[in-house]
Amino acid sequence: MKKLFVIIASLLVIQAQAQYKQAKLQASGLTCSMCSNAIYKSLKKLPFAGKISTNIKESTFTIDFKDGHNVSFDAMKKAVEDAGFSVSNLNVTAKFDNVNVSHDAHIALGGQSLHFLNIKNQILTGDKTFQVVDKKFVNDKVYKKYAAATKMECVKTGVMQSCCTKNASTGSNRIYHVTI
Repeated sequence: MKKLFVIIASLLVIQAQAQYKQAKLQASGLTCSMCSNAIYKSLKKLPFAGKISTNIKESTFTIDFKDGHNVSFDAMKKAVEDAGFSVSNLNVTAKFDNVNVSHDAHIALGGQSLHFLNIKNQILTGDKTFQVVDKKFVNDKVYKKYAAATKMECVKTGVMQSCCTKNASTGSNRIYHVTI
């Protein structure tokens, strides 16, 4: 019975991890193809990164995620920073299955906690793309715009606070603020 429980739990974890499909990351500070190559090499080291496509003109990197791996937005940001640059935009495509979202709603998705900001009430189904609007994932002007849209303290720290709903908790206190 214990083995059956472990097998079922493992399948559920794999299913949850597979919900993130792709990210489009824009870096700032690039001046040449060598800069782009440095970020590419750094991103390629991430265990969840599959195919990576680059667009040097737009300073963007499209990262397809491997199935069955946990995706970390912070690890992507760190990879860019380790290459000597910064993230100016991160859009993530994920598969949703009738997920109800609204302004200041918290959900758990793919092993991470997401806090939606400045959106209308809606049900997300299928592949949808959202933007991470936390500090150091967007420029200061964009961050301030979204931070002003909520009274919840977690937007300042990126860590779940007493304002956060417990059903969005994933075991980690990290919470990402996102918009559609």
